Amino acid sequence: MIHPTESTTRTLVSQLRSRIGQTVTVCGWVQTSRLQSVMQFVLVRDHTGTVQLTHRRDGGALEAVLDGAATESAVRVTGRVVDNPVVKLGGLEIVPEAVEVPAPATAPLPIDEQSGPEHRLDWRFLDIRRRPAARLGFTVAATLEQGLREYAQAHGCTELHTPKLMGTASESGAEVFRVDYFGRSAYLAQSPQFYKQMAIASGIDRVFEVGPVFRAEPSYTSRHATEFTGVDVELGWTRDAEEVQAFEEGMIAHALALVAERHGAEIQAEFGVEVTVPKTPFPRLAMAEAQELLRGAGWDPEGGKTDLDAEGERLLGSLMRERTGHQFVFVTHYPASIRPFYHARPAGRPDLTLSFDLLWQGLEVTTGAQREHRYDVLAAQAAEKGMSLEPLTDYLNCFRYGCPPHGGFGMGLSRMLMVLLGLGSIRDAVFLFRGPNRLTP
Repeated sequence: MIHPTESTTRTLVSQLRSRIGQTVTVCGWVQTSRLQSVMQFVLVRDHTGTVQLTHRRDGGALEAVLDGAATESAVRVTGRVVDNPVVKLGGLEIVPEAVEVPAPATAPLPIDEQSGPEHRLDWRFLDIRRRPAARLGFTVAATLEQGLREYAQAHGCTELHTPKLMGTASESGAEVFRVDYFGRSAYLAQSPQFYKQMAIASGIDRVFEVGPVFRAEPSYTSRHATEFTGVDVELGWTRDAEEVQAFEEGMIAHALALVAERHGAEIQAEFGVEVTVPKTPFPRLAMAEAQELLRGAGWDPEGGKTDLDAEGERLLGSLMRERTGHQFVFVTHYPASIRPFYHARPAGRPDLTLSFDLLWQGLEVTTGAQREHRYDVLAAQAAEKGMSLEPLTDYLNCFRYGCPPHGGFGMGLSRMLMVLLGLGSIRDAVFLFRGPNRLTP
């Protein structure tokens, strides 16, 4: 093994253009090797790019190290940066003086370019490492989350971290994971909804949370996961859902502007997607109007659907883009029969709710509503849904002592990333996917 004798300060591949003529140390993985009879060409990749090592065979120890460095071995290379316009990778190369292999890779690799998506998920760490687009996706996700958080904080929200273990099943009680809790049952939080509302009742005027959400739904679609990151907001003293929608569209526009500023060119290069900052306000369309528009285009010919399915959402997104030129649309006033008991209802219309879904390019990315804050009405709506009030005691108590009017929404961060980057599946939008058939790695 050859150990570096000169500079030991790490240089990123993206910095090499400014280091021509200097001796640097680059750390990364062997991407490919062309080991010819006279010359050895080895591509080394770090998280910022790829560089070619060029070495003339001389029978020495360095030659042996390069011959033995299998693909995806972790290497530390010290050498001189040379300007060479013939080299396609940025017009430069490194002439190595020392190469260390601190972590050799076993050959052959368990995945390659022909591996299917499920097999790639089995080896997710290698899949991510080998694909620059995948790594960029997580950088973009971090910026998107930062932008959402910036907007919430700038508009008076306090960030909370609510419990993920609950003593009673949240919301409807369906689609929750039951876990053993010292001999009794507990549940993984389906959402922080009840806790957000408790925060409003606590006098914390506006709250938001970015955290894990668990849904025990046996869904095998490209847009569902059993664990994902939720972005939840609750706003005190709102008069109606319109105020909540205005907050959300401003939040999204701010976050996408930050993504476009920092990563727009990279996203265009890697994904072929142009990041556009949406104009506000977003279009609004009541559910009844949406269904009428959709049925006019051939959706639900039997007229029996009360909710929008995936096909309806996609079609509505397309129709609204043609009509308004906008990628986003709020669908409002969902029927009370398909909404949670805590959604407020318009005066004189107990069959509807002051709720909404936000569709982005035909995919539902958020659900929100004005909440019902009056104890008697809230209890009656829960009973109407056939829910026992006893498990809801702690929650309902928040509304007995002056809980202000409020509203909020929950957003799926991975769904946002799916649409933003044009990904075909939510599996590619998360680090390690969890679904009905996947609990590892």
